[in-house]
Amino acid sequence: MADFNWAAWLPLILLAMAIAGYGLFDVSRSEVRYLPKWAWALICVFSVPLGTILYLTVGRDGSTRPDRP
Repeated sequence: MADFNWAAWLPLILLAMAIAGYGLFDVSRSEVRYLPKWAWALICVFSVPLGTILYLTVGRDGSTRPDRP
């Protein structure tokens, strides 16, 4: 484990965290299809980045919640 190069993997780890974060943010503010929001959130978190890509292509309804006054 001493030969593990963190500097090489850090950008990929940060990108994966950003993709999962965007998926969670979008699940929270959008209407979803086929599954409840909590299920889409779990899929986004546990199967990065494929879960977020799947949610964005299949699970998102496309409409956002109206802004509250």
